Amino acid sequence: MTRFVHRDALRTAWYPVAQSGDVSDAPLAVRLLGDDLVVWRGVDGALAVAPDRCPHREAPLSIGTVTNGQLACAYHGWTFGSDGTCVSIPSSGPSATIPPMAHLPCMQVQERYGLVWVCPGEPATDIVRIVQDDDPAFRRLNTEVEPWATSTPRLVDNFMDFSHFPWVHTGTFGGAQDPYVPQIELSQLDEDFFGYAYEVDASNPDEATAVSGSDDDVVHRTMSTGFALPFVVRSTIRYDDGLEHILLLCSTPVDDLNSLFTFVVWRNDDHSTDPEEILAFDRAIGAEDKAMLERVPGTLPLGRTGVVSVQSDKPSVEWRRRFAEMIGQE
Repeated sequence: MTRFVHRDALRTAWYPVAQSGDVSDAPLAVRLLGDDLVVWRGVDGALAVAPDRCPHREAPLSIGTVTNGQLACAYHGWTFGSDGTCVSIPSSGPSATIPPMAHLPCMQVQERYGLVWVCPGEPATDIVRIVQDDDPAFRRLNTEVEPWATSTPRLVDNFMDFSHFPWVHTGTFGGAQDPYVPQIELSQLDEDFFGYAYEVDASNPDEATAVSGSDDDVVHRTMSTGFALPFVVRSTIRYDDGLEHILLLCSTPVDDLNSLFTFVVWRNDDHSTDPEEILAFDRAIGAEDKAMLERVPGTLPLGRTGVVSVQSDKPSVEWRRRFAEMIGQE
């Protein structure tokens, strides 16, 4: 099995671990790259992230409480500020000296696109830029962060591939697509994403009309799909009438065999359609992917001989090559 979560290079990337709204007046437990973390909000509402372990007797801090932005351990009441500083040890009294090892090593955290992003180490790059987030013609729609019982590289490999559309997505949009995949040309799509552009004819059932803006049985899509290392994929969809539907597919490694997944949507529609009508169809597509991937055991082999690939796999093969290079995997 390819083990990857403890590779140092992965600690320099940003990972979405929750929706912004998931962190309110109580601490939140998350697991990232095999490590248990706690997320809470300081007195000014800014986020804080630290190991989910009190330095005193190792109780999980996520079962504690937050008061005035300070996180208190449920075991002995040790209390920490949003910068990780231990500010109170009740058993020692208010004037006692606090040991240097009592403080928490906080990690870098940002809120962007309605998500909580954590970088466990020193960031090598910024969070990917979605230009539509700054365009008033587009609205942003967020979805819940879900646990998927599959290895994160398998998610990215799947999202970079469109040859599975007519097979996995028969219940949503894939029924009208020709299974033949023409020659794929890879290129740098913009500053952040590397991938390819393509065109497909997609089925447009009644439940998809809110997404496509069309009542036709089949709609034509001009699309691009690209990745940003290590695990972020962006899919852009443009319909013939100018409607654009941008998806940011975010896969976060909980450990080698489990992931968190969420997607964010940007649309330049008239903003009148109920967001739940739009997201329901994309959620159904994601459920088809999840049902397949959770049946595939183990991690994705990264070498050339672990799995067989053909020309339609060119995008995911290139992602695997670059990812293996990033983590120093032969």
